[in-house]
Amino acid sequence: MNLSEIAGKEIVNLVTGERLGVIGECDLILDETTGDILALLIPKERGFFGIRKDKSVLEVPWRSVRKIGNDMIIIEYDGIY
Repeated sequence: MNLSEIAGKEIVNLVTGERLGVIGECDLILDETTGDILALLIPKERGFFGIRKDKSVLEVPWRSVRKIGNDMIIIEYDGIY
């Protein structure tokens, strides 16, 4: 799967049912040698007009991804958001 294929998908937490963000708003941590995705860095808060007030992020390990569908990515994350 290419990065362009997951861009724009919503990230939804299976545990809480919350919409956490969109892949286009997130950063990825990649393994430099293999190119594998290690984690998603999801901004915790967005302020007025989508500008982040808080610079903190939620780091979700890629192993928490349960399903990648047509419109969303389902993660199972029981950490605090």
